[in-house]
Amino acid sequence: MKGSGGAGSGDETLDPYPDWKQARAECPVGKRSLFGGETVRVVLREDVEAVLRQDELFSSSINQDTMGPYMGTVLLGKNGKEHTSYRNLVSHAFRASALERWDRELIRPTIEALLDAVAPRGRADLVRDVTSQYPVQVIAGIIGVPVQDHARFHAWAEDINGGPLHPERGLAASRAMREYLTPIVEDRKRNPRDDVISDIATAEVDGQRLDDEHIYGFLRLLMPAGAETTFRAMGNCLAALLTRPAELERVRRDRSLVPRAIEETLRWETSVTMVSRIATRDTELRGCPIQKGTSVAALVASANRDEAVYADADTWDLDRELPEPHLSFGWGRHLCLGMHLARLELRVGLNAILDRLPNLRLDPEAPPPQITGLAFRGPEALPVLFDPGPGVPARA
Repeated sequence: MKGSGGAGSGDETLDPYPDWKQARAECPVGKRSLFGGETVRVVLREDVEAVLRQDELFSSSINQDTMGPYMGTVLLGKNGKEHTSYRNLVSHAFRASALERWDRELIRPTIEALLDAVAPRGRADLVRDVTSQYPVQVIAGIIGVPVQDHARFHAWAEDINGGPLHPERGLAASRAMREYLTPIVEDRKRNPRDDVISDIATAEVDGQRLDDEHIYGFLRLLMPAGAETTFRAMGNCLAALLTRPAELERVRRDRSLVPRAIEETLRWETSVTMVSRIATRDTELRGCPIQKGTSVAALVASANRDEAVYADADTWDLDRELPEPHLSFGWGRHLCLGMHLARLELRVGLNAILDRLPNLRLDPEAPPPQITGLAFRGPEALPVLFDPGPGVPARA
């Protein structure tokens, strides 16, 4: 196992992929300084999948240590039967029949309302005006909090996700979110409704009601997980298409290509690049010793560009036939609970944008979009032009 020292050459937050490509070739299992601590970094598809599959050997309990101060007791930090029991509390909210209802009652109305405000203008920043608002409004509706407060939840979710890097902001957001949610949770305990807060507030595990730490832990997890990752994924997909006008036109004309564009984007630029685990006993990977208690970073974004699996892996290719599914939603026991919701939001959102914003193109007077970030990746802005259409103009 080689030690690779610091952050590597160049600005990894702008583009970490060259460093990961070099690691796949030279040091696929190596020690690395990451977010202020030392971890073992795993970059090959085969190894990342093995780490995520062997949850008894590579435990997710590390997530409780890193995110617990900001989220409380979190599902991501549980293992084995305990994880299954708590996951089942919310899994039915994301089942197929529920998604059909959310599609009809929440997802489509949300994206259409956002585009009503944008369509008459002829120009927009799709991150500011659409992608940063759409998934957070959807998950707010599913969870059962007032959708009009989505901007607060977006800000809290970003600060909670960034808690390990900026503890004061993360803790402040955590406290603010709990203060906001407390009267809503207490009301749902007395007067349950058809929403996730009611499900969690009235749920039982082994005959016992959830305590408040578990309730607020669930809610602090679901909001960032349901909003932040999807908004970045949608931005990545739009960036891929807008910077490839011929492919954008292909997808606009043939909507059967939308799912393929989504899956290729999730492989090429996943919004969450890595998953943390901790070794529960001394072991080794590819001949490299990993001591008990060692932090392991499974780089799913690197695995998704493993040249041994995907030909010309750095290229976004609309015609790619995936020989293996990407790992952007994880693998094994902790496979993303909301992956079907995310795919539905992406599919509905992209189709609506292509329907409502004709002649969509990048604004030539604005800087070209850049996908940035290390742990979370997405474009900060997507300035576009289009032919103005009918809609409901936003209030000044």
